[in-house]
Amino acid sequence: MKLASFVHQGIRSYGIVKADGVINLGRRLGDRYSDLKSLLAANALNEAQQLSGETPDLSFDALEFLPVIDNPGKILCVGMNYADKRKEFDQHNPAPTLFVRFADSQTGHQTPVLKPRHSSEFDYEGELAVIIGKSGENISREEALSHVAGYSCYMDGSARDWQHTWFTAGKNWRQTGAFGPWMTTADEIPDPHSLAIRTWLNGRMVQEDNTASMIHKVAELIEYISTFTRLNAGDVIITGSPGGVGKKRNPPLFMNAGDRIEVEIENIGHLSNVIMDAPALSLSPMH
Repeated sequence: MKLASFVHQGIRSYGIVKADGVINLGRRLGDRYSDLKSLLAANALNEAQQLSGETPDLSFDALEFLPVIDNPGKILCVGMNYADKRKEFDQHNPAPTLFVRFADSQTGHQTPVLKPRHSSEFDYEGELAVIIGKSGENISREEALSHVAGYSCYMDGSARDWQHTWFTAGKNWRQTGAFGPWMTTADEIPDPHSLAIRTWLNGRMVQEDNTASMIHKVAELIEYISTFTRLNAGDVIITGSPGGVGKKRNPPLFMNAGDRIEVEIENIGHLSNVIMDAPALSLSPMH
């Protein structure tokens, strides 16, 4: 089952994605579960599944996609988690490299990704996103995958010239992380480490690998992270990017307004966004 969050006629909702459109679950279940995160928190995926045979209500062109989970409590990002990427950045630390994204740094499928005005090194990173479905802490790696609701694609845009001693400043500009187009439920992805992952910039493939190449696997990451913070339904773990990033190319390859960036993960989805320059923000006058 594929589940998306979206806006339709100004109303935020969520639904089941079919080949010919979306079944609007917000209209059917919204009095009990206001959004996809609350559906997961209530362990109610089975209620959604029972509606999966209905006729889609909404065409794709009638929707504006939101990030799959647009209000996660936590977005935990893993850096340097593919062998080629570690070589590019000469990274040798054996522990997982972690940093955080804030929820307001995200955007959805087919919506603009904003190039930060103060960056001239806006880089792409295609990644597998893990959406937590069952809350817990001190989760063992043997139990970890039972806490996963599903998987999605993520384009973890990075302002490299703002990644100084650590990553946070380079990762949290508004609308720099694209998340979507939808979540594929975990029952359809029995092994998250057998998936082809590719990134294209303007139709040119710039990253190609397989999730089998992850240094720290999904179950290990859940075990590690849940040791120091409780993972709740709707939390998101972004599991790292393959090699081939623009910063380490010769010459470097960065994203600019008008570019199209795409991330595709086998059996999950194809995320596509156009880059726009971030607007200048003016302060409203004091009253």
